[in-house]
Amino acid sequence: MKIIILDRDGVINEVRDNDVIKNQDDFIPIEGSYDAISRLCQQDYRVIVITNQSGIARGLITIDEVNAVHQHMQQTVASVGGRIDAVLFCPHKPDDDCNCRKPRPGMLHSLMERLDIELNGVYLIGDSLRDVQTAMVVGATPVLVKTGHGAKTVEENKHLENVEVFDDLAAFVDQLLEADD
Repeated sequence: MKIIILDRDGVINEVRDNDVIKNQDDFIPIEGSYDAISRLCQQDYRVIVITNQSGIARGLITIDEVNAVHQHMQQTVASVGGRIDAVLFCPHKPDDDCNCRKPRPGMLHSLMERLDIELNGVYLIGDSLRDVQTAMVVGATPVLVKTGHGAKTVEENKHLENVEVFDDLAAFVDQLLEADD
């Protein structure tokens, strides 16, 4: 089973620094991200999204609204021939001390249990240090993209020389699929 794990905000869609994404109109895809997901699916990859959504605990958005945004994302990806097999999210605030909020590995442990797999070598693509840390805790392979907060993350964390960095999700997928050929 070939799996790719993606962070949502900053990898698939544009980041809204001072606000949460409350509906499909707020969800603006990064150019090429939906096509990149489609190309992964055409090569038999299962695409999983994991995302922190503290706006729920902060009362800024409801679980139903988050689910509606994810349904819109999945439908739009499907309209270009792709598929997102699962979306896992943490609804807690950073100070709630939960195990599911990245960089803690709870969402990935849940995924491992659901699919009865290990994540050694599975790519986790994100735009923040917490995405890198989450991947490393479970033996996944972290990848940073420069979209979202990625350029700032790369600039502020020069010590991450063993983490591959790409301009965006599409560039990562280009290289991955070329290597698969």
